[in-house]
Amino acid sequence: MARIAVIGGGPAGLMAAEVLSAEPGISVTVFDAMPSVGRKFLMAGKGGMNITHSEPQANFVGRYGERADILAPWLSRFGAAEVRAWIHGLGIETFVGTSGRVFPREMKAAPLLRAWLHRLRQNRVQFAVRHRWNGWSADQAAWCFSTPEGTRSVDADAVVLALGGGSWPQLGSNGAWVPLLAGRGAEVATLKPANCGFNVAWSAYFSERYAGQPIKPVIASIAGLRQQGEFNITASGVEGGLIYAVSAALREQLEREGQASLSLDLAPGRSPEKLLEELSRPRGRDSLANHLRRRAGIEGAKAGLLRELCTREVIESPVSLAGAIKSLPLPIVAPRPLAEAISTAGGLKFSALDERLMLRAMPGVFAAGEMLDWEAPTGGYLLTACLATGRAAAEGVLAWLAERTTG
Repeated sequence: MARIAVIGGGPAGLMAAEVLSAEPGISVTVFDAMPSVGRKFLMAGKGGMNITHSEPQANFVGRYGERADILAPWLSRFGAAEVRAWIHGLGIETFVGTSGRVFPREMKAAPLLRAWLHRLRQNRVQFAVRHRWNGWSADQAAWCFSTPEGTRSVDADAVVLALGGGSWPQLGSNGAWVPLLAGRGAEVATLKPANCGFNVAWSAYFSERYAGQPIKPVIASIAGLRQQGEFNITASGVEGGLIYAVSAALREQLEREGQASLSLDLAPGRSPEKLLEELSRPRGRDSLANHLRRRAGIEGAKAGLLRELCTREVIESPVSLAGAIKSLPLPIVAPRPLAEAISTAGGLKFSALDERLMLRAMPGVFAAGEMLDWEAPTGGYLLTACLATGRAAAEGVLAWLAERTTG
């Protein structure tokens, strides 16, 4: 019987275990550093478990940016439609929200995870929790884990690594695998925050007055990317769905130029001409705050943002003020730390892997999920690619084992 170790109990690892355990003659053990598997999966589902997205396949694959062509074959075999069918097979109903995002009927991750683990156990998958992988034995033959009882060495015929990136390290994915694999000759791109907030050099007054307040609706533009949504002011900067959607472009501009600026349209439903016409009307006894509210629909945190980022001269000129409302530059200082990010960019380079996701430097060792060098926006894209690469890695294991048997 072939012994397969899956290291990492997130979606990618669990999917790999499912595919492998369905084959006869294979014994699968999932190792995880935490007291239970799927910790990040459960945390991600607290606000409503977004599973995948219902948009057309071409648009869906395009969300993976520079890695779209690499991920496309795996997503074509296990994309949004297949994810929904798989979840239905677990007895969980789904629905499509108004944004096109797909959710479980109950909007929770826990029932889905429970059903999934039940099926895995029925398939005789074993789970070894509180097992943190920390390298190999002196002869490089056995895989070593730190456990409450001490170090445990494990022999395996093949291994699937699904160790995650470096975000939310308190849930298990802390990026400690990077030097271990790099030391064995695998190329790893630096881990970076993705779907993250950013620091802005707010004044003390603005930070204290508006932290926690939303800016909506608004259109953000950067590097040809233009998207409407909302975000939140934080004590240190900005975060939220709209910021996450442009986070890759912001991060890349910061890396390339040492600075970045996000252009904000604070009045999406108003044309520049109409806005200028309204702002040019005499204020009379109106305060500036009332004038902005009545003539431009700008109030609260939006008005505060204008005062924070514009000079008095701009505020007092209808022409300049209209221009600022339609294209307000928001200077970005830096991304928030990786540990705070929703997901990770960077990771194990695809050049370090063959077409079956096996490490070229380590035959019989495969990798999947967020530890690979790709990124995607929120909206179900992260989970779908983790599941798709988990399946691909497992299929790679099966093909490799078959070759060794026939060879």
